[in-house]
Amino acid sequence: MGKLRFFTAGESHGTALIGIIEGIPADLPISSEEIDRDLERRQGGFGRGGRMKIESDRGKILSGIRWGKTMGSPLTIMIENRDFSNWIKGMSVDAGDEGSIPPVTRPRPGHADLAGSLKYNQRDIRNILERSSARETAMRVAIGAVAKRFLADFGVSIGSYVTQIGNQKSEVKNKVGKEVFINLFQKAETSSVRCPDKRASERMVALIEKAIREGDSLGGVFEVFALDVPIGLGSHVQWDRRIDGRLAQAIMSIQAIKGVEIGPGFEMAGCTGSEVMDDILYEEGHGGVHARKGFYRETNNAGGIEGGITNGMPVFLRAAMKPIPTLKKPLRSVDIITKEPFEAAYERSDVCAVPAASVVSEAMTALVLADAFLDKFGGDSMEEIHRNYAAYKEYLVRF
Repeated sequence: MGKLRFFTAGESHGTALIGIIEGIPADLPISSEEIDRDLERRQGGFGRGGRMKIESDRGKILSGIRWGKTMGSPLTIMIENRDFSNWIKGMSVDAGDEGSIPPVTRPRPGHADLAGSLKYNQRDIRNILERSSARETAMRVAIGAVAKRFLADFGVSIGSYVTQIGNQKSEVKNKVGKEVFINLFQKAETSSVRCPDKRASERMVALIEKAIREGDSLGGVFEVFALDVPIGLGSHVQWDRRIDGRLAQAIMSIQAIKGVEIGPGFEMAGCTGSEVMDDILYEEGHGGVHARKGFYRETNNAGGIEGGITNGMPVFLRAAMKPIPTLKKPLRSVDIITKEPFEAAYERSDVCAVPAASVVSEAMTALVLADAFLDKFGGDSMEEIHRNYAAYKEYLVRF
């Protein structure tokens, strides 16, 4: 088990979402405003559904912080579900309210409905869909904001951007220097689909509008990056300590994500080794354009990770999100009680949530890197970790 762990709880239409994060050291300054900033980013993006008009997510810190700083104890965060007012009896914890709303017996293709009902022996699919809903990712973003704040204290920054929605793509090349990623992120923050390419953004919006008219949905591709990540996070010695494996699992855990690659992973499969290996260079002064002493690279096909260990280059991943499975176009299914076929009914849903998923990916990346950072430079207070990290940086310079 790592130094940092977190849990989320709550249902999509329940009272609230709750999150607990344990392992954040004492004396880290953090505020609810920093959490709310990322929650607002998650709710944005052209193509989101009606739920975003109801909710205005805010993270309420219940424990772990006193007078603006962490105490080393677990942080508890709550996000109230405003829509719960419409589900008071339908999602009640009291046995006396059972049957106040009819059961859901018709599983939707592409969701956890059928598999979850069979696994947990549930005749009311609502007992599955309420928790499997991507509404849960709001709490991941809140907890991830804490991990981001921790990493930022050591100069590590994390961001993301969208490169594809449906069949509309924006090819982004030359992912080597820090400035490139910062520029892409800043441009993405001004786009309604979080794409740094203005023309591609316009095409993506038009495609989403078409999907809305046709009652369909769209998936896409996004990239997430981490800058100024120190050399040495993760390890090659065991499978579950490899940082690329941990990051891939974290991103794949986001609802509707179906593929993850480190750097240009699948593209590299069609290349020769001489075309994609990153040469190792050394310079006494500044390391070329990277403004660092010692070892450096001029390419980053490894995506900042070699042998399961961060190598000092920007860490970046690409992920593929499937189209939202809730459609106005009817899909065939079978009632779990009557076994009769039917055409799946439409429920309120997003048409495209790729921009939101990219923000969730930032949170999951931050949580994995923060855990690995604490594992490498661990301490119980920020002051202690800063001392450990400073000593490590001195060691790298002298190596």
